[in-house]
Amino acid sequence: MEIVPNVHLIPSGFVNCYLGIDPDGLTLIDTGLSRNASAVLKYIASLSRRPSDLKHILITHSDGDHVGALAELKSASQARVYASPIEAQAIEAAHPSRDLKMQGMTAHLFKLVQLLFKAKPAKVDELLGDGQILPVLGGLQVVYTIGHTPGHVSLYAPALKILFSGDSIVAERNGTLRCSRGMNTWDEAKAQEAVTIQAVLGAEIVCPGHGPVVREANGKFPSAAPAR
Repeated sequence: MEIVPNVHLIPSGFVNCYLGIDPDGLTLIDTGLSRNASAVLKYIASLSRRPSDLKHILITHSDGDHVGALAELKSASQARVYASPIEAQAIEAAHPSRDLKMQGMTAHLFKLVQLLFKAKPAKVDELLGDGQILPVLGGLQVVYTIGHTPGHVSLYAPALKILFSGDSIVAERNGTLRCSRGMNTWDEAKAQEAVTIQAVLGAEIVCPGHGPVVREANGKFPSAAPAR
């Protein structure tokens, strides 16, 4: 689905992956679950492109629903992979960058479904620094948005006023935005700080890791502490 010219949302179930198109190649932001590799490749083919046209894979964080298909897509495309230092270490070890806050029945249920989130190790080619500008989509700014995970990053395209927020922001079905919170959030206070950073970037479109793409995003960023 085209969000704006040259930026697409790849349908992939409950987690969102985004594809940017530049004259010299394609950029994928997050990969989805392991089963999502074929969906990404089919979407690329639907644009009359080849796997080798995928030049960059940018990872917001190392959770299995965001990196599950990374190893297969990197092998198919030979794309370079980018992540923050903390998340890169976790990706290469095929392990999340933080432990989930689970106990009791929740922990038991997670064990039953964790195979769905399993990822293979993958090499990260370049470490992302806060404020770094990547030469895609007219200049894509790396924004450290620590909180959901200890090395989470978001990506902002000022030329398009689009923020790819990963899981630092969740979009509800009604189009409202909220901070990361709960058992899968490493530090809720830092997650709130991350949203405060994002709110002043000037984004008009927020592309979250989960939930719908939110347009006319100015004024929709949460300013209070996450609701419980």
